[in-house]
Amino acid sequence: MIEVEHLTKRYGGHVAVDDISFTVQDGCIYGLLGPNGAGKSTTMNIITGYLSATAGTVKVDGHDIAAEPMQAKACIGYLPEQPPLYQDMTVQEYLLFVAELKGERKKVARAASVEKAAARAGLQGMERRLIRNLSKGYRQRVGIAAALLGAPKVIILDEPTVGLDPAQMIEIRALIHDLGKTHTVILSSHILSEVQAICDRVLIIAHGKLIAQGTPEELAGRLAARGTISATAQGSREAVLAAAAAVPGLSDLRVTAEKGGEVSFTAVSEAGTDLRGALSLALAQAGCPVLTLSAETMSLEDVFLQLTETPAADPAPQADAAQTPAAEEPAPTEPAPDDAETPATAPAAQNPASAVEDSAPAQSAPAAAEETAPAQQDTPATPEPMQEKGDAPHGSDL
Repeated sequence: MIEVEHLTKRYGGHVAVDDISFTVQDGCIYGLLGPNGAGKSTTMNIITGYLSATAGTVKVDGHDIAAEPMQAKACIGYLPEQPPLYQDMTVQEYLLFVAELKGERKKVARAASVEKAAARAGLQGMERRLIRNLSKGYRQRVGIAAALLGAPKVIILDEPTVGLDPAQMIEIRALIHDLGKTHTVILSSHILSEVQAICDRVLIIAHGKLIAQGTPEELAGRLAARGTISATAQGSREAVLAAAAAVPGLSDLRVTAEKGGEVSFTAVSEAGTDLRGALSLALAQAGCPVLTLSAETMSLEDVFLQLTETPAADPAPQADAAQTPAAEEPAPTEPAPDDAETPATAPAAQNPASAVEDSAPAQSAPAAAEETAPAQQDTPATPEPMQEKGDAPHGSDL
């Protein structure tokens, strides 16, 4: 139904979506799972034609969203994170308006399609209510009803339960599950339990990249079987981490506490392996006595958090890089006053040799410099001798 190949979106130097590829099969509910800012909404906006991709292609029911936008968009019903509702309209007025925009010209047919969509979204009895007077949950229902108009094959929902109370979330989830019986549904969310409860397949996105995909059961079986080892050992930070890093099968070492010559850390072990014995032996051989050691199985939520947070562990080099130019900034500030008065004085200040060549004898250069300084302060006529120098035309060109 939907084919996404090598999708990339850049904003200047920032990569919002980085070479994502996946296929959405007909009749399934797909969940785009990831933290806020992961690239979920950008991906959805490209699929629906609201944004153009920097690179890559999107095909909806065989139609390229860039080459055949009208045919592709006709297959899609879209609910953005903030539904574009007109607050002064009633529910019925708004849905009739949307139906007409989607090409339903006949009044009787338009009314019938609106009635059907409103019933499907659970809006019975709300048709004559002003949208401004509706709760957040019912506004989401109005947005879903609008997405259903036009008989689309695909329903795309961006964060459909954000801002809802628990009761409203349960109702919207039940509605989405019901829509999945007759439509292909794609929804985005940063709530793991929501995706697990609704979706047939899950795509995990972090930092613009697709890092895992499969059914919730497949992801749980493939990833959640990994174990976390928590340990505390005596010794220096370098010695403890070096000994732990040498144990085959351990990865993602993270220091959680360090105090009084004791280092606490966590590590991830490969699926189906218990590396506590190997870790204890490695630490003992390195002269780092083990004080505590425990293991626990990772849940799918733990794995998700670890997968989405791993690339964010590099801020230290960026901080160092940011500090480097700061140390170099004072150097160019010295000629700044000269630049502020006349651009031509900057080359003269940086190249004293050229100033000597342009003036008369070399011995009188210091005296001339002393006389020039007060002259610039007392009289505005000083630009004239400066313009006679060979540097002045070059400065004016700048």
